[in-house]
Amino acid sequence: MSKTSKAATIEGAKAQALVGKSIGDEVDGKLLGIGNMRLKITGGTDKDGIPMRFDIQGGAKKRAILSGGVGFKPNDRGERRRKLVRGRVVGEDTLQVNSVVMAEAAPATPKTSAPEKKAEPAKPAQRPLEAKG
Repeated sequence: MSKTSKAATIEGAKAQALVGKSIGDEVDGKLLGIGNMRLKITGGTDKDGIPMRFDIQGGAKKRAILSGGVGFKPNDRGERRRKLVRGRVVGEDTLQVNSVVMAEAAPATPKTSAPEKKAEPAKPAQRPLEAKG
């Protein structure tokens, strides 16, 4: 894992908040019990390791002809292959959900009532005097 990635295990009733959501949907982190975050679902896999694809409707497995992208990396230019992928909807069989943090709430900090300094107005730049000759 990199410095910016995090892993969270969610089970039971908290995981039910994701069932029925699609790739691209935003989910509130409070529903999942991971804090004040907005998460955008970007993908996932099921219990057998089959990836979810955005362009497949529903949540069922389907053998689709792929020319690249999620689920297939072509070796030759123009290569297409029929691969097993899962639809975009998170279901009961989904084991892993990938997401991106869209917005994170800032921690509550008490405001201090220190007087603010007023900025001085900018003075116009002076041109150097030229010698007339």
